Amino acid sequence: MQVKIYAPFKVYFDGPANSLSASNETGPFDILPHHKNFMSLLQPGKLTVRQNGKPDFNLQVDTAILHIRANRVIVFLDV
Repeated sequence: MQVKIYAPFKVYFDGPANSLSASNETGPFDILPHHKNFMSLLQPGKLTVRQNGKPDFNLQVDTAILHIRANRVIVFLDV
């Protein structure tokens, strides 16, 4: 799946991923390839993107919106 994590003036991550982990008001969750369409406000905490053969990408987030559609994950940060 493709993942893009960005704010108005900076792109933090843009590339393929095997999974993404985050938390919303109901608790922690994981996104895997071919996840159903989904939109959520993220809770403050750690966002983790996992890729084959590379170290995990970790980012501390405060306020963010996550949107999944057609195997593409977009996370827009409010910084």
